Amino acid sequence: MRSKKVIQPKVSFQEINKIAIPAIIAGIAEPLISLTDIAIIGNVKVNAVEALAAAGIVGSFLSALIWVIAQTKTAISATVSQHLGNNRLHAVRTLVPQTLYFNLGLSLVIYIITAFFSELIFTAYNADGLILTYAKSYYRIRALGYPLTLVTFAIFGVFRGMQNTLWAMKCSLVGAAVNMGLSYILVFGIDGIIPSYHIEGAAVASVVAQFVMLSMAVYYYITKTNFGFELRRKINPNLRPLLIMSFNLFLRTLALNIAIYMANTYATGYGKTYIAAQSILMNIWLFFSFFIDGYANAGNAIGGRLLGAKAYQKLWLLSKDISKYAVIIAISLSLICFIFYSDIGYFFNKDSDVLHAFSQVFWIVLLMQPMNAIAFMFDGVFKGLGEAKYLRNLLLAATFLGFLPTLLICDYFGLQLYGIWIAFSVWMFIRSSALVIQFRLKYLNKV
Repeated sequence: MRSKKVIQPKVSFQEINKIAIPAIIAGIAEPLISLTDIAIIGNVKVNAVEALAAAGIVGSFLSALIWVIAQTKTAISATVSQHLGNNRLHAVRTLVPQTLYFNLGLSLVIYIITAFFSELIFTAYNADGLILTYAKSYYRIRALGYPLTLVTFAIFGVFRGMQNTLWAMKCSLVGAAVNMGLSYILVFGIDGIIPSYHIEGAAVASVVAQFVMLSMAVYYYITKTNFGFELRRKINPNLRPLLIMSFNLFLRTLALNIAIYMANTYATGYGKTYIAAQSILMNIWLFFSFFIDGYANAGNAIGGRLLGAKAYQKLWLLSKDISKYAVIIAISLSLICFIFYSDIGYFFNKDSDVLHAFSQVFWIVLLMQPMNAIAFMFDGVFKGLGEAKYLRNLLLAATFLGFLPTLLICDYFGLQLYGIWIAFSVWMFIRSSALVIQFRLKYLNKV
């Protein structure tokens, strides 16, 4: 007699949300810090447009650095979750502290190099004059928090691999609150008590917030996990595959940030009004991305565990459910923004030219969101499955065969910000469609 196929119960809505909801809240903290800086800096009384443009350029570059180098967060999360799934967590006990120290050392080297060459870096973004001056002073302070952020993110990766995003959420919420309050005080000052530090005040507030987040993350790491910070002479055998995975994700994220860099470079070249509007658009897009990414984080953590347990049917059902939840969130966010369409830009800047450039293009950003949700969700699942090589190749193709040719064609026809966001739409379409097709080809036949 033929044996009946065993139907595995799918991962419950509650189990998904137990990871996804805290991950959403934790994930939006970093873009919320950037949005807070943009909103506050964009409303200063002196040189608001130049300050906003500088903050946008620096925020874009710093996000690029964090995303590129912080791929050990994703790699350690995937490694821990897969070992948790096959009940071999003891095998990565020495791996975790080795990864944390690696992140710290690498981030310190990068900070020193980028701080020294900051003028050259932001000149490459087409920044000059007052925008360049503001960008250099803002970056040299804010980037002090770069090593703090990378170590914090690596610890968050350990938490996610352990199927817990609640600790990261608590750290991120406190950090965001500290940044909001302190940024307002230091940028605008308090009469007779604290002077106004303009754009540099926002940078100081961000560094303090990142230090608070790291302190809390270390506390949870010490008290809630069994990994510790002790280094062993013997290199963990999982370190090499982890670094290979990290390197592939590094190349993937490098391609991603080439697209963002080119977008900001072209926007800066169109004039200060356009880069100011682009700064608002990009930060809102990143905010949406991190918001939707909460379900991608759930897919990353749970997907890695299910792969370790060889529960392919549950993995397939998980991808369908998380896609549905992510798209619902994306549509909801877009509808809210359409309702308050004319008010959102005014929150960040009062310049009529900037607001006009922003409102003309914002609708494209909103219409992209459901497609983005699919791309981000499957991106998270593929990271949890350790499919770093495929993600690398996909981003290289999407950037160099999709985004850049579209950007150049649109620039030739003088579409300016329209062209930038049309290029991003093409970029996200390639990413989302290719991920769905690859997942079906590779895992549907294993169900």
